[in-house]
Amino acid sequence: MSFWVVGLVLAAGLCIAFLFRHPYFLQDVQHLLAKLNVKRRVLQYLKTNYTILDRFLESVETRPNKPFLRFKDETFTYQDADKLSNKAARVFLQSGLVKEGETVALFLGNEPMYPWLWLGLVKIGCSAAFLNSNIRSKSLLHCFDCSGAKTLVAAAELQDAVEEVLPSLLEQQVTVFILSDTCSNAAAQSFTDKMSQASSEPLSKELRSHLTLRSPAAYIYTSGTTGFPKAAVVSHAKLWNACLLVCLTGVTSKDVIYNTLPFYHSAGFFGFCSVIERGITVVLRSKFSASQFWDDCRKYNITVIQYIGEIMRYLTNQPKKLNDQSHTVRLAIGNGLRADVCRDFIGRFGNIQIREFYGATEGNFSLLNYSGKIGAIGRDTFLYKMCFPHAVIKYDIDEGKPLRDSSGLCIQAAKGEPGLLVAQISMTAPFSGYARDLQQTEKKRLHDVCKKGDVYFDTGDLVLVDKDNFIYFQDRVGDTFRWKGENVATTEVTDIMTLADCIKEANVYGVEVPGQEGRAGMAAVILREGQRFDSTGVFKHVAKFLPSYARPRFIRIQSSMDVTVTFKHLKMKLVEEGFNPNKLTDPLYFLDEKVQNYIPLTLDMFSSVTVGKIHI
Repeated sequence: MSFWVVGLVLAAGLCIAFLFRHPYFLQDVQHLLAKLNVKRRVLQYLKTNYTILDRFLESVETRPNKPFLRFKDETFTYQDADKLSNKAARVFLQSGLVKEGETVALFLGNEPMYPWLWLGLVKIGCSAAFLNSNIRSKSLLHCFDCSGAKTLVAAAELQDAVEEVLPSLLEQQVTVFILSDTCSNAAAQSFTDKMSQASSEPLSKELRSHLTLRSPAAYIYTSGTTGFPKAAVVSHAKLWNACLLVCLTGVTSKDVIYNTLPFYHSAGFFGFCSVIERGITVVLRSKFSASQFWDDCRKYNITVIQYIGEIMRYLTNQPKKLNDQSHTVRLAIGNGLRADVCRDFIGRFGNIQIREFYGATEGNFSLLNYSGKIGAIGRDTFLYKMCFPHAVIKYDIDEGKPLRDSSGLCIQAAKGEPGLLVAQISMTAPFSGYARDLQQTEKKRLHDVCKKGDVYFDTGDLVLVDKDNFIYFQDRVGDTFRWKGENVATTEVTDIMTLADCIKEANVYGVEVPGQEGRAGMAAVILREGQRFDSTGVFKHVAKFLPSYARPRFIRIQSSMDVTVTFKHLKMKLVEEGFNPNKLTDPLYFLDEKVQNYIPLTLDMFSSVTVGKIHI
């Protein structure tokens, strides 16, 4: 055997051994190259000011008759969408009230008019503030004021909510349009009537000549689970980054994507923009329905679905049907999917490829679970960290800030140790912050992380990197609480609680107990239909799977659970209400380790706990 043959055999053997030891290496490199290509494309678009709108107009030219959006029994082609958005743009222009570079607030639910309005605004060089259609009164005024808008467009069915704040809007000389043919209030104008009379001819590109990819394309609000929502600035460059991340999941131009998520939320809007990038068809639904979800998928021949938060769990909780696997869905894209729900979903609805991603509306960093590892949000490799600088750092739950060493720098978290995820802010990974809120913007900037003078974006998320470099979401910083000197991640406890046979849904949080350090764990739960609370079974379950300090000391049985539009559990009110039987009508239970059971929490027992007679 020649020297060269021996060399080739040895080289092949070394390669095989390396891949055996690092089985994800090729996937890691492939994904990194794809992300670098996205970065290269966005930098190229920055030079030419090439926007998502430009991509849309190209599709109008090349595929004018292809279905762009389907809603109920209506189908709109790319050409239809172009003409209708031209009409919407002209209403703004002809009113003489919307000037170059201004923002218009949109207050409506999912309907075709939403994309027509946004596309129309970009065509005339303006941006939109996406108001949550569920907010009212002070919250509505706050969100409107954050945007800096002087014009509001609202759905007809939201007219009552608008009229409630109309005096305040008129004081600010705000122009109010209602999406109806006529208006019951003389202070508002009909948008639909004006739009029907407007021309659908193309608009001059000069109207948006001032736009750059650094310009705001939209303002999308945080969920406001810990106070008033903040308006995150979404630039045209960020739009590209977001929709190209979705495209890395394997979506092709032949797909039909089902979007049940609200447009005023980043997942719904970014998903819509990825439809434009791929030149595909989107099926829009006004509101998510677990009972009609799969019927819609069959009706429209859906191949890609979007999810967020608890949507997948709602689907798996539906009664089983013989046709559960009779559909054309091949891919699911989203975030917030728990590992147990993922397994249940795949086992029930077939081998659908799950692509979990991680990213914040206002953030400058994203991850994608390209390997398909159940429960992970991505991988933490040396190469990825070098190209997209980020860190997982130690965090002090009690102090509410990162731990620092003697030189004032942050301390890297060890493998298997939860830490705060932060991402370096740079020219290629900017953080635009929040509209008209410099204080909140600065709060998200973390200085002197890895070296003096650097600046990182604080995601507010605790994650864990395991020995194989998989990254797992642990909890939001504000949700984690400390008890008995240990940090308790509410997400982890929630996952365990919902595996109990009688519990359908759980919301875990920490409550103050007089005389005790930290917060004691409490769980508000909803029982499965037709089931009673199995106190002994639940105790055995939490005792088996949770350490003593993480076991909920109190359980509250509820008939329904308050959630945000993205199905995140609302905790603040529950935390404030605590475990006082005098204030609550819901059944309350207390963990009694002596009898190894959850027992009903009586008034006498409550008093004994609060004065320290009963130690917890």
